[in-house]
Formats: sequence, structure tokens, C-alpha cells
Amino acid sequence: MAETLSSLGDGRRGFCGVVAAVNAPANGDLPPAEMERRLLEMGFVEGARVEILHEGLFGADPIAVKLDDMRVALRRRDARGVMVRAQSAIERVK
Repeated sequence: MAETLSSLGDGRRGFCGVVAAVNAPANGDLPPAEMERRLLEMGFVEGARVEILHEGLFGADPIAVKLDDMRVALRRRDARGVMVRAQSAIERVK
């Protein structure tokens, strides 16, 4: 069975998952390699647990993410470079 991945930037409040890959798209501000480096430095590494805690008032942007044991805020367009495997409520308890 193929693993289903989704973009963190497409998630909604309450979404939980595990980072599977970082593939930053070109967003106009930075080259993809630089954006990917910044995401990795923030802690968006393979296996890190993520949960979307809050969404901005207008357009649900930016988002506040619980990343393992810290909190990070980022724009959705940047978060779209973080591919995650969603977790069910049962998996989160383990």
C-alpha cells in the first residue's frame, strides 16, 4: 500500500502528522534550496511530529505549528514545502 502524503500548508487547525519530506517550492522570495535549508534548520526534519495549533484571522494565514516540543509560525506557502503523513487519534496516543 502506498503511503499518502499531504502538504502541511494545506492542513487545517487540529491536523496532526509526522514530517516525511521537505521539498520547498519556489515562492518568489527565496530560491527553493534556501527555503528548504531554512525549514530544516527550524526543525522540519523527517520524523518530527507536527500539529497545526492556530490559523491566522484572514485567509487562515499564517499558521502556528507545534513542532515536536516547540512552536513555530510560518506562512502557508512556505509550509506547502513540508510533506507530512497524517496521524489518526489512535496513533497519536501511542
